[in-house]
Amino acid sequence: MGVEGFFESLGEAAGSVIRFIVEGLSGFFGMLGGAVSSFITGMSKALGVTPSLLSIVVLLAGLWLLYLAVRAFIRRSIIAGVIWLVLGLWLLSGLIS
Repeated sequence: MGVEGFFESLGEAAGSVIRFIVEGLSGFFGMLGGAVSSFITGMSKALGVTPSLLSIVVLLAGLWLLYLAVRAFIRRSIIAGVIWLVLGLWLLSGLIS
């Protein structure tokens, strides 16, 4: 009887620790998800676009093209830089307007 009580209390303690960890991680990821959602909503309002996944992907693609343009200009590749710049600005202007 004493051994059963010991293992029962040991199981309760392990269960309590696991429950604490799971609830803590759930709360952390819930706050992180809320922060990301608020960030995307605020950025979408500032840009005047809908806060959808497609809009965010297009925005990231446009920013990536602008980054490629800057890298091309740093390497003194003017033609490639102009091409990347025009593509990036075209994509972002289509998104924002």
